[in-house]
Parts: sequence; structure tokens; C-alpha cells
Amino acid sequence: MLLDVRDLHVEFHTRDGVAHAVNGVGYAVDAGQTLAVLGESGSGKSVTAQAVMGILDTPPGRITRGRILFRGRDLLTLKGEERRRIRGAGMAMIFQDALSALNPVMTVGDQLGEMFVVHRGASRRDARARAVELMERVRIPAAAQRVRDYPHQFSGGMRQRIMIAMALALEPALIIADEPTTALDVTVQAQVMDLLADLRREYRMGLILITHDLGVVADVADRIAVMYAGRIVETAPVHDLYKAPAHPYTRGLLDSIPRLGHKGRQLYAIKGLPPNLTHIPPGCSFHPRCPLARDVCRTEEPPLYEVSGERGSACHFWRECLDGLGH
Repeated sequence: MLLDVRDLHVEFHTRDGVAHAVNGVGYAVDAGQTLAVLGESGSGKSVTAQAVMGILDTPPGRITRGRILFRGRDLLTLKGEERRRIRGAGMAMIFQDALSALNPVMTVGDQLGEMFVVHRGASRRDARARAVELMERVRIPAAAQRVRDYPHQFSGGMRQRIMIAMALALEPALIIADEPTTALDVTVQAQVMDLLADLRREYRMGLILITHDLGVVADVADRIAVMYAGRIVETAPVHDLYKAPAHPYTRGLLDSIPRLGHKGRQLYAIKGLPPNLTHIPPGCSFHPRCPLARDVCRTEEPPLYEVSGERGSACHFWRECLDGLGH
């Protein structure tokens, strides 16, 4: 197993109290596999990824429990320098806002080449040549000329390709892509997702794709983990989940996708708002918004029930949800 996250808990100490951002998350990714992590903003997707990468802001964030096994080694037991060596060479991250993540006063060639200078001891000339190769690999036209350009001289889609190139620089075994298509138009979104899928197959790397958009991952992911209020509430192979969700929250997300045949109809939206992470409701955290909620949901937190050998659902009434009831 490439990455195995077990019972991860992360909290933030704020003026309003302790925010329980991640509450027992566990998932696994193998080489050549794509896991999509879905959920609304504030569900804990990015915080989990930051904990895996070792870039969590501490303080105020703090990992209170859990294990993060990368190729069998628990990353949480490693010292700072050992952890830094794994970043870039073992795992890398693509951030959602490429313009903010890139240095505005350095050319993209210098930023790409810096990876080879720092980690591989390459000369500046060799590093520049490798930067051009990377830009060509992510399909940036006229790479040899554009390697001297600055981030603001690229379009949003091209900047995102540069971020992908930076993540690929040292050929890591695992890439975490955090909302890689945010703020891009639909055509460019499709191009970026196709590029990630092609690169995953070429390098046989593991890919964790973090998004709130179910429409983006349908043709790319192998498995999906749905998060709500810091927990995984459903996990399943991608086609099984789209065909028949086993959690009311997942069903709500699927029903919220705009469809061509629904022109003129009111778009569906899940009622209410995600909970305040400093005051997560007792029982099932989704019960204030759930059409299936009953008394047991307000008092007993559901475990991740085994729906089948490859599926799990944290819903007391997952069978009814699977049958399409309660909507």
C-alpha cells in the first residue's frame, strides 16, 4: 500500500473554542490508483491533505491522534528533515490557487528548476533544461521560449499546468491535487483532468483528488471518499457510488449536479448549512439536514457500516438510502 491514513484527528484552537476539523479519517491509496475526496467547503478535505503532506499550520492546528503510513513508514514519527526529504521526491501537492502558490518575481523556469538544484544538485543550465522538459510534458506550447516568462504572463489553465509540472518534477509516487480545477472554465477543467489522468497512467503514481464537484471526477477516479464535518461518511468505487449512493449526504450532492434535461426547473440544494466545527451536533453530524433523520440519528453516532466488501456508509439507514428512499 502506498498511503494508508488511519484514524486521523486534527483540531484547531481558536478564540471561539476547539474546532474539530478532522475526526477519525481513514483512507488508503495504492500505486496507479486515484482516490477522489469529496465534500462541501469546511468538511476537512484540505486539512487532511495538509496533515499528510506535513504542512499543517502548527499552531493553531494540531494532530491529536492517528497514523499516516507512507510505504509502511509512519510519517508522524519522522523528524523534520526526514519529512522534508519525502516531500517532493515521495509525495507532492498541487494547490488550488496557482497564482498565489507561484512566486510572482521568479520566472517559471527558475521555480521549476529550483527543485532539481536543491534536491538533485543539478547545475543551473541542467535545471533550466529539465524545466523545459517538464513544461513540454504538461503540454505548454513553446516551452523553450516561455520558460523565461513570469506567472502573471500565463493564463489560469497554463498556470495550473505549471503547478502540475512542479509536482511531477522529482517523479513522486503520490500526488495530492487540491481543487485543481477551481476558477477554470469547463473546457480547461476537462483538459487539466485529462492531463492528470494521463500522467497518472504514465508514471503509475497514486493520485488523491480533492474536490467539491462530483461532475469533475466521474471519469477519472477509481474510488470516492465523501467527507462531512471532518468524517468520511461514505466510501465506494466510483461507479457504484454514482449508480446508488448509500448515504443521504452523497445523494444530496449528486442531486445538486445541474443536468441538461432539467432546463427551467429549480436546482436542488441540500437544506441548511454544514455544522460549526466547534459545536458539532451529537449523534450523526448530518442529522439536522437529513431527510431520513430519526431519533437514533440525534443521539448515536453511526459507525462506517460495511455495505459490501468495497463500500462503507456512516448512516444508520443506509439500506433505505441505497434503495432511493427518503428524498
